[in-house]
Amino acid sequence: MGSLVRHVTIDCADPYGLAQFWAQALDGTLAEDDNPGDEEAVVQSAGASLLFIRVPDGKSVKNRVHLDLQPQDRSRDEEVERLVALGATVLGDHRTPDGNGWVTLGDPNTRDYQFCAP
Repeated sequence: MGSLVRHVTIDCADPYGLAQFWAQALDGTLAEDDNPGDEEAVVQSAGASLLFIRVPDGKSVKNRVHLDLQPQDRSRDEEVERLVALGATVLGDHRTPDGNGWVTLGDPNTRDYQFCAP
């Protein structure tokens, strides 16, 4: 048997703050022992476990990984509105009049980590 993915790990400046956003976005929970100022924070959700780790250096190139979100109980457009209300920023809107396409969003912590709502 091969390996299993334990976490998707994301480097950031504020692990707890970014984990709070993702816990809300994914209807997940932070680990009980995570607190503001911690060096790492974990979000558990039905779809993935995300581990946020503090790093001192900023991002210098485009991310090679991003998260594609799929709304479960609302439309894509409603989900984009909800995520923006939580603090995400629209970086690119690729929606088409026929209902296809996606929106690329940046996280509220650094705007570095992009994710899409197809």
